[in-house]
Amino acid sequence: MAEFVIARPAPVALPVAGGGLFPVRRIYCVGRNYAEHAREMGNDPKAPPFFFGKPADALVIGGGDVPYPTQTNDLHHEIEFVVAIGKDGAGIESEDALDHVYGYAAGIDLTRRDLQAEAKSAGRPWDMAKGFDHSAPIGEITPASSIGHPASGAITLAVNGTERQRGNLADQIWAVPETIAFLSQFVALKAGDLIFTGTPAGVGPVVAGDALEGRIEGVGQVTTRIV
Repeated sequence: MAEFVIARPAPVALPVAGGGLFPVRRIYCVGRNYAEHAREMGNDPKAPPFFFGKPADALVIGGGDVPYPTQTNDLHHEIEFVVAIGKDGAGIESEDALDHVYGYAAGIDLTRRDLQAEAKSAGRPWDMAKGFDHSAPIGEITPASSIGHPASGAITLAVNGTERQRGNLADQIWAVPETIAFLSQFVALKAGDLIFTGTPAGVGPVVAGDALEGRIEGVGQVTTRIV
Protein backbone atom coordinates (compact mmCIF):
# COMPACT_ATOMS: atom_id res chain seq x y z
CA MET A 1 0.00 0.00 0.00
CA ALA A 2 1.29 3.47 -0.87
CA GLU A 3 2.57 5.61 1.98
CA PHE A 4 1.35 9.12 2.71
CA VAL A 5 3.47 11.74 0.95
CA ILE A 6 3.17 14.21 3.85
CA ALA A 7 2.63 13.74 7.58
CA ARG A 8 -0.91 12.57 8.28
CA PRO A 9 -2.97 15.03 10.39
CA ALA A 10 -3.62 13.85 13.91
CA PRO A 11 -7.14 12.45 14.43
CA VAL A 12 -9.56 14.54 16.48
CA ALA A 13 -11.16 12.79 19.46
CA LEU A 14 -13.17 13.95 22.47
CA PRO A 15 -13.02 12.52 25.98
CA VAL A 16 -16.09 10.61 27.12
CA ALA A 17 -17.39 10.77 30.68
CA GLY A 18 -16.52 7.46 32.30
CA GLY A 19 -13.60 6.80 29.96
CA GLY A 20 -12.77 6.35 26.31
CA LEU A 21 -12.52 8.66 23.30
CA PHE A 22 -15.11 9.70 20.71
CA PRO A 23 -13.55 10.14 17.22
CA VAL A 24 -14.88 13.21 15.39
CA ARG A 25 -15.71 13.11 11.68
CA ARG A 26 -17.75 16.20 10.82
CA ILE A 27 -19.32 19.13 12.69
CA TYR A 28 -22.75 20.42 11.63
CA CYS A 29 -24.25 23.53 13.23
CA VAL A 30 -27.91 24.58 13.29
CA GLY A 31 -28.58 28.28 12.79
CA ARG A 32 -31.24 30.21 14.72
CA ASN A 33 -32.78 27.33 16.65
CA TYR A 34 -34.05 29.42 19.60
CA ALA A 35 -36.81 31.94 18.87
CA GLU A 36 -35.46 34.72 21.12
CA HIS A 37 -31.99 34.46 19.57
CA ALA A 38 -33.48 34.54 16.07
CA ARG A 39 -35.36 37.71 17.00
CA GLU A 40 -32.30 39.37 18.58
CA MET A 41 -30.45 38.78 15.30
CA GLY A 42 -33.36 40.26 13.33
CA ASN A 43 -34.59 37.00 11.79
CA ASP A 44 -37.87 35.09 11.47
CA PRO A 45 -38.00 32.37 14.17
CA LYS A 46 -40.51 30.35 12.10
CA ALA A 47 -38.09 29.68 9.23
CA PRO A 48 -37.01 26.07 8.50
CA PRO A 49 -33.68 24.98 9.98
CA PHE A 50 -30.47 25.61 8.07
CA PHE A 51 -26.95 24.37 8.64
CA PHE A 52 -23.34 25.46 8.39
CA GLY A 53 -20.17 23.61 9.28
CA LYS A 54 -16.96 23.81 11.25
CA PRO A 55 -13.86 21.68 10.67
CA ALA A 56 -13.24 18.96 13.23
CA ASP A 57 -9.89 20.47 14.15
CA ALA A 58 -11.62 23.70 15.22
CA LEU A 59 -12.55 21.91 18.46
CA VAL A 60 -10.87 23.13 21.65
CA ILE A 61 -10.76 20.28 24.13
CA GLY A 62 -10.18 20.02 27.87
CA GLY A 63 -10.71 23.66 28.77
CA GLY A 64 -7.92 24.85 26.50
CA ASP A 65 -7.31 28.50 25.67
CA VAL A 66 -8.64 30.22 22.54
CA PRO A 67 -6.31 32.74 20.88
CA TYR A 68 -8.32 35.82 19.91
CA PRO A 69 -8.71 35.31 16.15
CA THR A 70 -7.26 37.54 13.48
CA GLN A 71 -9.37 39.61 11.08
CA THR A 72 -12.09 40.49 13.60
CA ASN A 73 -12.90 43.13 16.18
CA ASP A 74 -16.17 41.52 17.28
CA LEU A 75 -15.80 37.95 18.57
CA HIS A 76 -19.05 36.56 20.04
CA HIS A 77 -19.90 33.61 22.32
CA GLU A 78 -22.79 31.19 21.66
CA ILE A 79 -23.42 28.34 24.12
CA GLU A 80 -24.78 25.19 22.43
CA PHE A 81 -26.18 21.74 23.19
CA VAL A 82 -24.08 19.29 21.16
CA VAL A 83 -25.32 15.95 19.85
CA ALA A 84 -22.79 13.17 19.18
CA ILE A 85 -23.90 10.71 16.49
CA GLY A 86 -22.99 7.08 17.16
CA LYS A 87 -24.81 5.24 14.35
CA ASP A 88 -24.86 5.86 10.59
CA GLY A 89 -28.07 6.84 8.86
CA ALA A 90 -29.67 8.72 5.98
CA GLY A 91 -33.32 9.66 5.55
CA ILE A 92 -33.85 9.06 9.25
CA GLU A 93 -37.40 9.33 10.61
CA SER A 94 -37.92 11.54 13.67
CA GLU A 95 -39.21 8.64 15.74
CA ASP A 96 -35.98 6.70 15.06
CA ALA A 97 -33.57 9.62 15.37
CA LEU A 98 -32.53 9.15 18.99
CA ASP A 99 -31.36 5.61 18.18
CA HIS A 100 -28.53 7.29 16.26
CA VAL A 101 -27.31 9.37 19.22
CA TYR A 102 -24.29 8.25 21.24
CA GLY A 103 -24.31 11.13 23.71
CA TYR A 104 -24.31 14.85 24.42
CA ALA A 105 -21.95 17.66 25.37
CA ALA A 106 -21.82 21.38 26.05
CA GLY A 107 -20.08 23.42 23.37
CA ILE A 108 -19.43 27.03 22.40
CA ASP A 109 -19.79 28.34 18.85
CA LEU A 110 -17.41 31.29 18.61
CA THR A 111 -18.31 33.72 15.83
CA ARG A 112 -16.51 36.56 14.08
CA ARG A 113 -19.71 38.62 14.13
CA ASP A 114 -18.40 41.45 11.99
CA LEU A 115 -17.31 39.04 9.26
CA GLN A 116 -20.66 37.27 9.49
CA ALA A 117 -22.51 40.57 9.04
CA GLU A 118 -20.38 41.40 6.00
CA ALA A 119 -21.04 37.97 4.51
CA LYS A 120 -24.78 38.25 5.10
CA SER A 121 -25.00 41.67 3.46
CA ALA A 122 -23.05 40.44 0.43
CA GLY A 123 -24.91 37.12 0.18
CA ARG A 124 -21.68 35.20 0.73
CA PRO A 125 -20.86 32.05 2.77
CA TRP A 126 -20.18 32.28 6.51
CA ASP A 127 -17.13 29.98 6.52
CA MET A 128 -14.56 32.52 7.70
CA ALA A 129 -17.01 33.87 10.29
CA LYS A 130 -17.74 30.45 11.82
CA GLY A 131 -15.17 27.84 10.80
CA PHE A 132 -11.91 29.42 11.89
CA ASP A 133 -9.19 27.89 14.09
CA HIS A 134 -10.17 27.28 17.75
CA SER A 135 -13.80 28.29 17.06
CA ALA A 136 -15.48 25.39 18.86
CA PRO A 137 -14.61 24.82 22.54
CA ILE A 138 -16.34 21.69 23.81
CA GLY A 139 -16.67 19.68 27.02
CA GLU A 140 -16.54 15.93 27.41
CA ILE A 141 -19.29 13.78 25.91
CA THR A 142 -21.74 12.21 28.32
CA PRO A 143 -23.25 8.99 26.91
CA ALA A 144 -26.99 8.84 26.43
CA SER A 145 -26.83 5.44 28.10
CA SER A 146 -26.14 7.24 31.39
CA ILE A 147 -28.34 10.36 31.10
CA GLY A 148 -30.99 9.49 28.54
CA HIS A 149 -31.98 12.10 25.95
CA PRO A 150 -32.46 15.51 27.63
CA ALA A 151 -35.36 17.47 26.14
CA SER A 152 -35.40 20.19 28.79
CA GLY A 153 -32.97 21.74 31.23
CA ALA A 154 -31.16 25.03 31.71
CA ILE A 155 -28.47 26.05 29.21
CA THR A 156 -26.31 28.96 30.38
CA LEU A 157 -23.07 30.79 29.67
CA ALA A 158 -21.13 33.09 32.00
CA VAL A 159 -18.24 35.40 31.15
CA ASN A 160 -15.90 36.16 34.06
CA GLY A 161 -18.53 34.79 36.43
CA THR A 162 -21.38 36.99 35.14
CA GLU A 163 -24.21 35.19 33.38
CA ARG A 164 -24.75 36.33 29.80
CA GLN A 165 -26.94 33.62 28.28
CA ARG A 166 -29.76 31.57 29.77
CA GLY A 167 -32.31 29.40 28.03
CA ASN A 168 -33.85 25.97 28.22
CA LEU A 169 -33.42 23.00 25.90
CA ALA A 170 -37.20 22.89 25.69
CA ASP A 171 -37.06 26.29 23.94
CA GLN A 172 -35.47 24.84 20.81
CA ILE A 173 -37.57 25.49 17.72
CA TRP A 174 -36.41 22.17 16.27
CA ALA A 175 -35.96 19.42 18.87
CA VAL A 176 -33.05 17.01 18.49
CA PRO A 177 -35.06 14.24 16.73
CA GLU A 178 -36.43 16.76 14.23
CA THR A 179 -33.00 18.26 13.61
CA ILE A 180 -31.44 14.85 12.98
CA ALA A 181 -34.28 13.82 10.67
CA PHE A 182 -34.15 17.07 8.70
CA LEU A 183 -30.36 17.08 8.31
CA SER A 184 -30.28 13.42 7.28
CA GLN A 185 -32.40 14.28 4.24
CA PHE A 186 -29.44 16.26 2.87
CA VAL A 187 -26.41 14.22 4.02
CA ALA A 188 -25.78 10.73 5.32
CA LEU A 189 -24.96 11.10 8.99
CA LYS A 190 -22.08 8.96 10.20
CA ALA A 191 -20.84 7.77 13.57
CA GLY A 192 -18.43 10.45 14.74
CA ASP A 193 -20.48 13.42 13.54
CA LEU A 194 -21.36 16.26 15.93
CA ILE A 195 -24.38 18.55 15.69
CA PHE A 196 -24.26 21.92 17.47
CA THR A 197 -27.97 22.64 17.94
CA GLY A 198 -28.12 26.44 18.20
CA THR A 199 -27.90 29.03 20.95
CA PRO A 200 -30.36 30.90 23.19
CA ALA A 201 -30.54 34.69 23.37
CA GLY A 202 -27.86 36.80 25.00
CA VAL A 203 -24.93 36.36 22.63
CA GLY A 204 -22.30 39.06 22.92
CA PRO A 205 -18.64 40.01 22.53
CA VAL A 206 -15.64 38.64 24.36
CA VAL A 207 -12.09 39.99 24.55
CA ALA A 208 -8.67 38.69 25.48
CA GLY A 209 -8.58 37.76 29.17
CA ASP A 210 -12.23 36.71 29.37
CA ALA A 211 -13.04 33.35 31.01
CA LEU A 212 -16.08 31.53 29.61
CA GLU A 213 -18.06 28.84 31.38
CA GLY A 214 -21.04 27.14 29.77
CA ARG A 215 -23.31 24.68 31.53
CA ILE A 216 -26.15 22.44 30.40
CA GLU A 217 -28.27 20.92 33.15
CA GLY A 218 -27.87 17.17 33.31
CA VAL A 219 -25.26 17.14 30.51
CA GLY A 220 -22.06 18.88 31.52
CA GLN A 221 -19.98 22.01 31.12
CA VAL A 222 -17.47 23.66 28.82
CA THR A 223 -14.80 26.16 29.82
CA THR A 224 -12.25 28.24 27.92
CA ARG A 225 -10.30 31.47 28.19
CA ILE A 226 -9.75 34.01 25.41
CA VAL A 227 -6.05 34.87 25.25
